[in-house]
Amino acid sequence: MSQQPVFGGPLARRKSHGVAIKWGDNVVMVGGDAPVRVQSMTNTDTSDAIGTAIQVKELAQAGSEVVRITVDTPEAAAAVPAIRAQLDRMGVSVPLVGDFHYNGHQLLRDHPGCAESLSKYRINPGNVGKGAKRDTQFAEMIETAIKYDKPVRIGVNWGSLDQDLLARMMDENAQRAEPWGAASVMYEALIQSAISSAQRAEEIGLGRDHIILSCKVSGVQDLIAVYRELGRRCDYALHLGLTEAGMGSKGIVASTAALSVLLQEGIGDTIRISLTPEPGASRTGEVIVGQEILQTMGLRAFTPMVIACPGCGRTTSTVFQELASDIQSYLRNQMPVWRTQYPRVADMNVAVMGCIVNGPGESKHANIGISLPGTGENPAAPVFVDGVKFATLRGEHIVRDFQKIVDDYVVRTYGTPAEQAVANQTAPAA
Repeated sequence: MSQQPVFGGPLARRKSHGVAIKWGDNVVMVGGDAPVRVQSMTNTDTSDAIGTAIQVKELAQAGSEVVRITVDTPEAAAAVPAIRAQLDRMGVSVPLVGDFHYNGHQLLRDHPGCAESLSKYRINPGNVGKGAKRDTQFAEMIETAIKYDKPVRIGVNWGSLDQDLLARMMDENAQRAEPWGAASVMYEALIQSAISSAQRAEEIGLGRDHIILSCKVSGVQDLIAVYRELGRRCDYALHLGLTEAGMGSKGIVASTAALSVLLQEGIGDTIRISLTPEPGASRTGEVIVGQEILQTMGLRAFTPMVIACPGCGRTTSTVFQELASDIQSYLRNQMPVWRTQYPRVADMNVAVMGCIVNGPGESKHANIGISLPGTGENPAAPVFVDGVKFATLRGEHIVRDFQKIVDDYVVRTYGTPAEQAVANQTAPAA
């Protein structure tokens, strides 16, 4: 007998220290045994407290578990407590991260309300200060984090890498008998900047359970190379993301290609998808992409998944395309309510198929599936629930009737015992 092949999913997660990002009763753990978290960032003017709070709420409702805001001016720092207060009034407890560059030490010192209202600080060691000021200004920010019990992400970026460190390393490389390539020197500079800054933070008094590292670049292969080595050389929690993913399909593909490789290898504790939004498009697109990367890899479940065929010459009607789009939008729009009311509903999957070739088979594999009539087929749409034929839909209201079946299934399967009993009493016979 031949040996059974080995089939497996993602590799075991890299071990890291868990970091608690807190606001009120909401504690988002990153690293350790926690699931990979999805983060996002606003693009509003932070000094506009209402506008920023509204966008933070939108991102949180879309499923962002942590939201970062820019804190770059005294006006922005002064607005942070008002943003936090407005979110609290709206019942939005998502933790806020302050993104600091150049003057973060001064803003935190001059605006204690900002320092206290944020749940985490992001510090870039490449622009925290120059020369002799670098160490003192970095230390001041770390001491503020310790004072208010805030975790810190030490975020190195190849676009703002510490130039003194890079120059020193280039000089050292030139003295080698066999010099490294320029890319290898840059990778090593990123990693050394992150790890040495984290070690300095620990020397000042910040615990490992308050430190997250990132080394962001824009190239897919560069990101994979840097994080593999960074993950090997430390046990800090790691934040993944391309620093500028791009717009549209390019940004989605680049982010998916880079992060999927690392996540498959067990590297990464939290992700952010840095998409350039289309003009007028919602900022929530980056949250959806991050969730879909994790969900399609089987690492987490955020919203019911819709399986739909791509269409072919058998499916010249657009009915199945419209139904698939409508159902996907409907399920995602329902999730802010369902997430609380029916916690396990994210595990559900729905199949919307366009013809008889794969339609019934795929529908039987899904929790709920519909096989729509293809070109020339009998104008009837069999619906399958948990692998068993449940009903056959006909006429002008197939979309409406199928959505009603989905709603009933959610209550019957994921509701409380009382809700399930009522739903089962009113369920139509198969």
